[in-house]
Amino acid sequence: MGFLSFAGRVLFSAIFMLAAWQKINDFGKDGGGAMKALEPKFGTFKQHIAATLGYNLPQFELKYLLITAITLEGIGALLFTFGSSLGAYMLLLFLAAVTPIMHDFYNFELSSPEYSREFVHFLKNLSLAGALLFFLGMKMSYSRKPRRKPAKVKAT
Repeated sequence: MGFLSFAGRVLFSAIFMLAAWQKINDFGKDGGGAMKALEPKFGTFKQHIAATLGYNLPQFELKYLLITAITLEGIGALLFTFGSSLGAYMLLLFLAAVTPIMHDFYNFELSSPEYSREFVHFLKNLSLAGALLFFLGMKMSYSRKPRRKPAKVKAT
């Protein structure tokens, strides 16, 4: 069971590690392709928050947000591979922050192909978050069970 669990964590975290590695390699001076994808999406997200909640998000450098996301994604995946709860929490934080910004299906018409694409990606990230919650729940249930020693048989 231990090897299968480790293999599952490796395959699961490969999604995040490879994505983080690609973003690091492409980063450059301007933030690379990830920054080009993030800028318009974050602008739309800010407008949506302002219109819905009446709250304007403070101004900050998007490059720092991207660096934080890459760090959470990469280090979280590495820690998760070795069974760390901290890694799972880092990946959950990454997914909670990135998913509503990057997969904004709510900004498209229901009949548009963009809506379908973004909604499927949103659901994919939601299922990844569900798997992380399942991992954390299983980890907590294992740590709470007291370990019993086998009863000693008395010789007669």
